Amino acid sequence: MSEATKTAVIVIDMQNDTVHPEGAFASTGAADHAVSQHVIPNVLNILEAARASSTPVFFHRIVVYPGDVGGSNAPIFRMLGPDSFKLGTWGAQIVDELTPVEGEIVLDRNRMSIFNGTGIDYMLRNLAVTDLIIVGAWSNMAVEHSVRDAADHGYGVTIVSDATSSLSPQWQHAALNFALQNIATIADTDSVSTALRS
Repeated sequence: MSEATKTAVIVIDMQNDTVHPEGAFASTGAADHAVSQHVIPNVLNILEAARASSTPVFFHRIVVYPGDVGGSNAPIFRMLGPDSFKLGTWGAQIVDELTPVEGEIVLDRNRMSIFNGTGIDYMLRNLAVTDLIIVGAWSNMAVEHSVRDAADHGYGVTIVSDATSSLSPQWQHAALNFALQNIATIADTDSVSTALRS
C-alpha cells in the first residue's frame, strides 16, 4: 500500500442479498460463509480505519434493473434476478452495519467488475489514487473480476482476506490462494487497519 492520500478503500457488494441471513442467496451458503469470515465486522473495521485517516471510500452495488437489460449470456448473470438485487429493494441495499457516511460514494452496476459501467476509474484518478484496498463479496465473482480489472488499469491492489467472503470456504480458498495470487497482495484486517491508521 502507498501512503493514505494515494489509497482508496473499495467495498464491493456488501448487500443484503449477498451476505444477510435473510438475503436471496443465503441458501447457497453465502450468509454462513460471511459469518464464518466475520466479514461484516471486519469490513467495518477497515471502514473505521479509512475514515479516521481520511482515506477515500467507494461502495459498489450490483443491481438488477427492470426488464432483461442485464442479459443472460453467462451463468453468472443468470444467477441474478428476477427477485434478487432488484434496484430499490431491501435485497439490493447495503447491509445496515456498513451504511455509507456523508461523502462516501455509492456506485451501481449490472456487471461483475466495478470498472464496467461505472465512473470509478476517472474518480480514482482525479483523487490521484494509485492503490486500492478491496473488501466485500463475493471473492470468486465480483471481487475477483474487479481485482483483475484494477491491476489491468494500473492500480496496486490489496485484498483483505478476512474482510471478503464467498459462497463457501472452497470458493474463498480458490480465489485467494490460486486465482489472485499473482494479481494482488493478500493481507488481513488487522494489518490493513494498522497501515491505514499509521
